[in-house]
Amino acid sequence: MQTKTINSDRPAGMPPPDDRPPSRPAWFLAGAAFGIAAMGAVLALADIDSPLRAPSTLFLLLVAPALAIGAALGRMDPLGRAVVAAAGALAVNLLVAQAMLALHIWSVRGGVVAMAAFSGAVLLLTAVRRRAGRTGRTDQPRRTDRTDQTDQTDRIDRIDRVTANRAG
Repeated sequence: MQTKTINSDRPAGMPPPDDRPPSRPAWFLAGAAFGIAAMGAVLALADIDSPLRAPSTLFLLLVAPALAIGAALGRMDPLGRAVVAAAGALAVNLLVAQAMLALHIWSVRGGVVAMAAFSGAVLLLTAVRRRAGRTGRTDQPRRTDRTDQTDQTDRIDRIDRVTANRAG
């Protein structure tokens, strides 16, 4: 059995296709989402009574972890990434709420801080991982086609020697 490598047509320094920079509408939507989430955090943490407090805080609690998880799943197709990110955000919210209730430390402020901390940590780890990937550092050396051919030749030589020893 022979293992074949997949050769890509892109130059060595180019990022993978899923790491391309987002378009202007994506930047606008990201900025608007950040503004709404920041407003929800400020209204919840400062305990300001406003009709926008509940929807913007709910937006923060649901969308911030979903965007962080979605950013971590960068190479999936967009629909699958959206579904997994939404399910993951809901699961993280439920786990944090359940843990806070079980420990008798539930508060709206605590929930907002926990979700903001989780989202920030996931986004930070994702950014660090992508930055390390762009610098070319890897834990394992890359195998080239020449190495694969050498390994294949060595295997054939070993098989020939074993066969010769059995026959002779």
